[in-house]
Amino acid sequence: MKHLFVPLLLLIGLSAAAQQSPAKFSLDVRYLLSLPDGYNADSTRKWPLLIFLHGSGESGIDLDKVKVHGPPKLVEAGKKFPMIIVSPQSDFGGWDAGILQRLILDLKTRYRVDADRVYMTGLSMGGFGTWEYASRFAGDLAAIVPICGGGRPEDAWKMRYVPTWCFHGGKDNVVLPSQSADMINALKPYQPGVKFTVYPDAGHDSWTEAYNSDSLWTWLLAQRRHEFKPVPVAPATLAKYAGVYVRNGRDTVVITPAENALQLQAGRGKETLKPASETVFYWMDKAPVDIIFNKEGFLFRGWQQEQYKKVK
Repeated sequence: MKHLFVPLLLLIGLSAAAQQSPAKFSLDVRYLLSLPDGYNADSTRKWPLLIFLHGSGESGIDLDKVKVHGPPKLVEAGKKFPMIIVSPQSDFGGWDAGILQRLILDLKTRYRVDADRVYMTGLSMGGFGTWEYASRFAGDLAAIVPICGGGRPEDAWKMRYVPTWCFHGGKDNVVLPSQSADMINALKPYQPGVKFTVYPDAGHDSWTEAYNSDSLWTWLLAQRRHEFKPVPVAPATLAKYAGVYVRNGRDTVVITPAENALQLQAGRGKETLKPASETVFYWMDKAPVDIIFNKEGFLFRGWQQEQYKKVK
């Protein structure tokens, strides 16, 4: 009986495994929404969007907790902002950049968002979340304002086209000021105009003074998503870039000069590279992807940095 029962169990198991049906798990993201005055007056006008990421203390399932700091606090007190403000709540004590991107995509379908003026700011845990989002989805953002947070300095090059104003308290013993300083120092070679304000007498709460600064909001609303613009480059400069380039000894591309441009061919694929400067070339106007020529050849800067060496 035992030997007969084992194959019967296996047969039942196989039958159960074969019966599958599609299903879906949906993730709800709670957020506070503030629409600007005049939003409903003109059904064609698009508005800037600010995403505010709170700190760890406001995590949970009570949205009222999100109102205690930052832009939601100011809105609750009656301050008017000429932009859409969305303040999501994290229920698990962290920020997931992938979830935030899906939220932003959804907001663009629900509200009249100016895609060239999407901003992100956050404090403490939200400062870390802001740096993280910018390192992964730089092409979504027109500017960031991380406050008393930190990130990975090795990722700073990915944010080279995202205007940044960072704030920190000089006496912060929760998140050390060096964490912001490390990010700013790593970003400066790529973005010389990066802004960094340290309030020397402030502790962890550097956000109250930062968000109360009118100059911050004036600066933020003046920023737009980076868009490459072609510049004239001398034919002799273009000619010196002509040649064959190889990555990892096997991936080969050929570059030839064209009319104020370069033609890049990789196998059967071709791209027209337009000059943003004498050394930086691009092919998509609003994507933060480019190549920069150097002594060895050129460096491709996309999701990763890849060096191509000129071989002839």
